[in-house]
Amino acid sequence: MAYKHDYDKILTRLTVILSKLNDGEALSVKELAKEFNTSERTIQRDFNERLASFPIYQEKKKWKMQEGYKIEKTQSLEDEIVLDIMEKITEGIGGKFSTKAHKLLSKIKNEDFNPIYTKLNIEDISDKFGDIQVLETAIREKKELQCFYSNEKHELYTTTIQPLKIVNFEGFWYLIALQDDILKKYYLKNISQPKLLEVTFEPEDELEKLLDNSLSIWFQRDNEPFEVKLYADKLATKYFKRRPLPTQKIDSLNSDDTMEFSVTITHEMEILPIVKYWIPRLYILAPQWIKEMVEDDLQEYLEASRFIIED
Repeated sequence: MAYKHDYDKILTRLTVILSKLNDGEALSVKELAKEFNTSERTIQRDFNERLASFPIYQEKKKWKMQEGYKIEKTQSLEDEIVLDIMEKITEGIGGKFSTKAHKLLSKIKNEDFNPIYTKLNIEDISDKFGDIQVLETAIREKKELQCFYSNEKHELYTTTIQPLKIVNFEGFWYLIALQDDILKKYYLKNISQPKLLEVTFEPEDELEKLLDNSLSIWFQRDNEPFEVKLYADKLATKYFKRRPLPTQKIDSLNSDDTMEFSVTITHEMEILPIVKYWIPRLYILAPQWIKEMVEDDLQEYLEASRFIIED
């Protein structure tokens, strides 16, 4: 969960980008990255994810607004866009959080119509607001905390941790924390009764970079990063060009609209679910041991399915 200044930077950047698009400009990722002093990957993520609800498209490495579409400037353009985006993001979270946010935003907007639609499958954590406030305080003040945690076996135990960041991966909320200098991830809903301690600590310096380069919650701080090479067919190529993975690097674009590309990861589970989701349109070329893991899982699946059908 980003701090306030992080949100301010993101919202300012998005509204400036949309304002430029609304005025008919064709925008380059490279030029925008230089203008906002950020990475090209971050700008690409703005277009592919944060602004995906708007009718924008990429042509010859330039992003444009669909012809004929215009955001009405009935209010300040920046204010209107920010409110619309905020409303749709909070709807995706659901529960009490969404209800309260909608009421507050409605008071500001004074209208019910919103031209933006998003489908975010984010779990509801509105019942954890009290605990989250304690976690945020501990992160901000760099204080250790003690809490109860229920593990995968539903065993409840007490632990003392150094909380670093509240994050969301694939719709699920986690707390990233240090315990005995080991970077761990705690499922947020399994944390209860957090209590601030007076012991302070120094946060992990490389966490932001680690999060930016991660493909999923399976990332590991202490593992040596390694490269996975993949082949995408025509359909998968279109998707992975439109929405590239963190650390994605295109190795070759082929004449039949397929491509070979690579990603750098720290744990095999960062890439395995993605490959399985895209079967048979995405293939692992290397390393061999990950390719064999996919093949073994497929073999196990086929044997199990035959057993179930025959039974």
